[in-house]
Amino acid sequence: MTPPRVRPAYAADERTQLLGWLDLQRALVPWKCAGLTEEQASLAVLPSSPQMSVAGLVSHLRWTEHCWFEVLFLGWPATDNPQFDESRPGADMRVDGVPLARLLEEYETQCACAREIVASHSLDDTCRNSEYAPGVTLRWVLLHMLEETARHVGHLDAMRELIDGRTGYY
Repeated sequence: MTPPRVRPAYAADERTQLLGWLDLQRALVPWKCAGLTEEQASLAVLPSSPQMSVAGLVSHLRWTEHCWFEVLFLGWPATDNPQFDESRPGADMRVDGVPLARLLEEYETQCACAREIVASHSLDDTCRNSEYAPGVTLRWVLLHMLEETARHVGHLDAMRELIDGRTGYY
């Protein structure tokens, strides 16, 4: 279930703040996608970036959650994650024929998995994948995911306005 679009309490502890702000940004993703047709969701609005569509961005965010929480933090294999396929640049954004609703479901499922991982670890625990993330703490991962998700929500803002004129932050 997508978390509500609410800010964390002003005086909340560090973990609550980090997770609250990240979940707010995560919740903005499906909100920015609401009401789009499949054609609109797959429209590449930047001529020099043919994979940069609303659907492609949702897919990218899903795989980025998988990358940081399962592959890098837990040390699980990267074999299923297209971000690690160097023979196909941008493969995580290639979504030809995949409905936006399915991409959003997969994104929410991946976010729920990340929440479970975070709930069972300390912010000071470090990534088990020492090749790509040596010494990186869960705190750093959460801050990075907050930055990554918020940056892409900004892209979704711009894309949505270019597609149908809809604007709004929250």
